[in-house]
Amino acid sequence: MAKKTKNRSLRICDCGLAEYRRILQLQHRLCEKRRKCEIPDTVLIAEHPAVITLGARQSANKLLTCRNTLAQKQIDVVDIRRGGGITAHNPGQLVFYPILHLQWLRLGISEYIRELEAIGAELLEQLGLHSRRRKGLPGLWVGTRKIASVGVRVSKFVTYHGMAINIQNDLSIFGFIIPCGLDGVEMTSVRKETGRHHSMSQVKERLTRLLVKHFSGGVNNES
Repeated sequence: MAKKTKNRSLRICDCGLAEYRRILQLQHRLCEKRRKCEIPDTVLIAEHPAVITLGARQSANKLLTCRNTLAQKQIDVVDIRRGGGITAHNPGQLVFYPILHLQWLRLGISEYIRELEAIGAELLEQLGLHSRRRKGLPGLWVGTRKIASVGVRVSKFVTYHGMAINIQNDLSIFGFIIPCGLDGVEMTSVRKETGRHHSMSQVKERLTRLLVKHFSGGVNNES
């Protein structure tokens, strides 16, 4: 693993329950500021109202229901340019979006994705659940069931988009898609696997500590 710079400032912002499109616009603004070194490395943490997002890999964007039907069910559909294929977000799923300068962190893209997976795996362990990577399939798995998805984009060494971890969200939303374009994949969550409910604010606190551990020696928290 590449050596990371120590004692770097990291700003972590809890955006609460926020519309996906608003957070996407915020990421774009922050990326530009980070490229100009106007802000420190920043991570946005959020939950989203029901939304389906389609990635840059068109072959992995497999929507099983027409957009009009989804609109009637109040599920937004957003086309974006991150890596990976189609996925879904809804309340009870923890999503985090690092806006990081990889050159300053001395990380390549593959190393960065492994860092995200390591953060997710450590968080799940703290919640009583063991997960693992699968070669060639970014994200985390519990047995053959997928519990976390990774989709990132890097522009001029600055990252955006990120990772979604199913904590206690309604998994039925995944019935409208083929998650990440993987036929036959079953999605799962911490609650489904363990039967336990967690305070999302406490889960966010755990995630914050892990982000500091992996990406910085100092942190500024914002809400």
